[in-house]
This record gives sequence, structure tokens and C-alpha cells, in this order.
Amino acid sequence: MTRVFLSLALAAALAASTFAQPSARRLIAPPGPKPVGPYSPGIAAGDFVYVSGQGARDAKANLPATVEGQVRQTLDNVKLIVEASGLTMAHVVYSQVYLDTMAKYDEMDRIWREYFPKDPPARAVLGVYRMPTDTPVEINAVAFRDPSRRKAIVPPAYPKNISWTPGVMAGDRLYLSGSFGADPASGQVPDDPAKQVELALDNMKLTLAAAGLDFRHVVFVNPYLTDKASNQMNDLYAKRFEFGNTPARATIRVASLPGTNTIEFTGVAVADLSKRQAVRPKNMRPSATASPCVFAGDTLYCSAKGPFTPGPEKVQGIYASTVEAQVRQTMRNLLDGLEEAGLTFSNVVASNVYLDNIDDFPRMNRIYAQYFPEIFPTRTTVSPLAPIDRKPVNEDTFPGLEQISVVAVK
Repeated sequence: MTRVFLSLALAAALAASTFAQPSARRLIAPPGPKPVGPYSPGIAAGDFVYVSGQGARDAKANLPATVEGQVRQTLDNVKLIVEASGLTMAHVVYSQVYLDTMAKYDEMDRIWREYFPKDPPARAVLGVYRMPTDTPVEINAVAFRDPSRRKAIVPPAYPKNISWTPGVMAGDRLYLSGSFGADPASGQVPDDPAKQVELALDNMKLTLAAAGLDFRHVVFVNPYLTDKASNQMNDLYAKRFEFGNTPARATIRVASLPGTNTIEFTGVAVADLSKRQAVRPKNMRPSATASPCVFAGDTLYCSAKGPFTPGPEKVQGIYASTVEAQVRQTMRNLLDGLEEAGLTFSNVVASNVYLDNIDDFPRMNRIYAQYFPEIFPTRTTVSPLAPIDRKPVNEDTFPGLEQISVVAVK
């Protein structure tokens, strides 16, 4: 399987050197751990470099025995790609950290400080059930080329010694760290899950305000929820945004979050509202909670899509039982948003794949690869929760087995 994907990656690189890419993308593929699926280690597009989720295995697929060694190897793998693009870790503006158990958080955070000793990037941390190759840690990143246009955003309410920055401005784009439903100074979490949602949104608002922005500027949000999160999240969230003009969104239920938190919001905003434009295909209804895709200048952020078949209200649903068929429907749904924005899969620079069962990784890869004939985007793949019961919902419909979100550049 690995040889097949290495051949695909080589073919993609050759194609990229022969044909002009719509988004002027450049493949970043340094020596080191090779992709175990159809994705590029890194993609440079304009002022940004996108780095695929990196695991804790080295170039020989060896896994360090200690948590410290695993985190170091993961960050070294990220560093290798960032430096191959001509940048340093000081250029990283945003990262998502996936852990197989939140018991590793403190050790991860200690090592993290060593790699980002000054002006650390914005960061979201979450616990997931499994990751490819059974790595216990996976970290992705976004780096920004111009340090003169990089600014740390720290609201007064936040302590000064934290290992991450609440927000980082990269040009006119604001990357938002995970905002929890906890008091920023004390870390105290309210008992009421609904109050946690409100507080998490208030904390996000604080960071936006410190950058001179508000909720109107947000283009993409990841709400991460544990099984103890409030079932009022959508209603509370919708009150903060304009109906039909909400950010793109990927709502993911995860195994755990730091501390006793049950909710975490992270995302991206754009400073210039004239550069923000929501995109909605005609077969998708306006929503109080998510726009299908939203532009931030030349970058399109698309909501996570699953294998849901659009149609008249009574016949909508998931009508495919296999991962392969579901991935095809999901990619079709994503293409609706891309095409409405005047783009195609050739514009995609990054994606996140959420699988019900990581054992479906090879089957998902086989279908996913067919949609990127020129150059693979970067990608992060995780299985957020333990696999579900795959029994049909009824005689016609089935449970969803995957979701995919994408970022594309004109």
C-alpha cells in the first residue's frame, strides 16, 4: 500500500511541475517519514504553508517508547516540513494537537514550550480514539511567511505564561486558539454545560475584540464536543451569528478535551469584511449554524461534509452502507461548494478526514485519491470516537462513517 501511494505522490509531483496549478501551489516533500496515504507532507500556497498531520513515527516507522520521545518526534516531523519550505517553527501561526489520551497533555505542553519558546502559535488540543499507524500523537500546522505581518493577540483576561497564544494575526487573517468554557485566568469550569458553551463563545469574543474584530469576521469554526457537552450548543451558537451568513463549520465529537472541559471552539477570521463571502450551493438551504463555504480573501473554508444526499425533505439521508460509497457522496457534496465558488478539487490545499473506524483508512484512501489527479493536498486523518454500530437506521438509510472538510485557494 505504501509503495502505491509513493508512486502516486511522485506522479503528482511530476504533474505539478508540468502544469500550472490554479492556486500556484508548491509541493513540500522533504526526506523523512513518507505519507501513508494520498496526501502531501506540505503545500505552499501564497503566504501560507500547510502541513499535514504528522505522527510520532520516524522515517523508519519506529515509535519512541516514551511520551516525551513521541511528542518530540512528532514536532520534529512538523519542523522538517516547515524548514523544507524555507521557514522556521517561529513562522507557525496555528496548530491542532491530537492525543490518544489527555493524560499526556502536561508532557506534551512541556515539550511544546521548547519548540515554541517565544510568541507561540494559536493551538487547539483534543483527545481522539485512534489515529493512522496507531500513532499516539498527531500534529498539523499552518505557517506564515511574513513575520513583519504576524501579531500575537492576547486579551487582558488571559495569563501571560501560557504555552499558546489566544489568537495570531497572519496578515489580515486571525487564527483562533481553542476557546474553552472555562474562566481564562483560573481555568474554573462551570458545572452547567450550557454555561460552558456561553463562556467558550465569550472567550472567543474576547480574542476577536482584542484583534479589533467580532463574530461577523469569522469564516470557519471547529466546535469540539465531548459526550457531556450541552445539547443546547447549536441554539446558543446560532445567536452569535447572522442567519444564512454563518461561518463554515466542522462540528466534531471527540473522546476528551483538556481539563474538565466539554466544549472547545477554534477557528479562523478575516479582518477585512469586504474579503469575506459566504458561498451556498442552490441545493443547500440557508442555515442558522453553518455556511457550506466561506471565502477569506483568496482562501475558501468549507464545512465538513458527510455522505448525506441532498433532496426533498422526506427523502434526504445517507443511502450508502460502505465507506467507499459514502466517501464518493461526501466528495460530491464538497464539490458542490467548490464549484459554486468557481473552484475545483485542484484548488484544495488542506483537508481533514474524520473516520468512524481507522481500520477503514486504506478503503477511504483508495476513493479519496481519485479526486486529486494532479497534486494531493495536505491532510489530517483521525478517528475521533470509538466505532459506532453500523446497523441500518431503517430499511433505506445508514449511519455516517466519515466526514471531510477542506481548505482551497484560488
